[in-house]
Amino acid sequence: MHLVALNHSFVIFALTFLISHFSFPISASAQTEPEYRMEIGGGVGLINYVGDLNSSLLKDMMPMGGVLAKYKMNPRMAWAASLNYGQMKGAPQNTTSWMPKEVSALQGFHTKVTDFNVKYEYNFWPYGTGREYHGAQPLTPYITLGLGLAFASGPETVTAFQVPIGVGVKYKLASRLNLSGEWMMHFSGSDRLDGIADPYGIKSRGMFKNTDGFTTLKVSLTYEFMERCKTCNNDKE
Repeated sequence: MHLVALNHSFVIFALTFLISHFSFPISASAQTEPEYRMEIGGGVGLINYVGDLNSSLLKDMMPMGGVLAKYKMNPRMAWAASLNYGQMKGAPQNTTSWMPKEVSALQGFHTKVTDFNVKYEYNFWPYGTGREYHGAQPLTPYITLGLGLAFASGPETVTAFQVPIGVGVKYKLASRLNLSGEWMMHFSGSDRLDGIADPYGIKSRGMFKNTDGFTTLKVSLTYEFMERCKTCNNDKE
């Protein structure tokens, strides 16, 4: 009986030792991967003019590309700045609205556009590999809102402020690589991106009433750098 009790006690001790010995590295390794503050990268996609000469969000989409940088405040929030370049086009045939004869007789327009914007991103779920932040997910949808400028060079040269708003999804390809897809609507403060101002001759009020805009659909790849100091008092793990 004493031998059985001794063996039983030894088994319990051995199991306790093994569990405590091996579970500690596992729990410790759950957050051993560093966090990074910054992302930098680029993307390609499509841009589409929306205005008097095109009422469709999908018609006459043109290629675009750009670069971007992000500052991550925490796994749910980030600031992003992007600089994009593309071309837009439109024609009276692309709208179902009645147009004056002098406008409907036009062949259309072709404009080069540079888009610069700074926007705020909010992730639906904490974003990460899960090894640098407890509960983080490698895939998350997000919403974004910002401010920017649009520089159009075509029938005439125009500089206009814009408000981009959109949705997207981001995915962790690796610990420091991120893939994202994003659709945005850019509300412009100008009605001259297409070179035609107020073709209907109707006075309107409001910041974005009767103004031109454009949409962008972009896929981006970014690389993370600038490791976050986990021992700093202002940083929370």
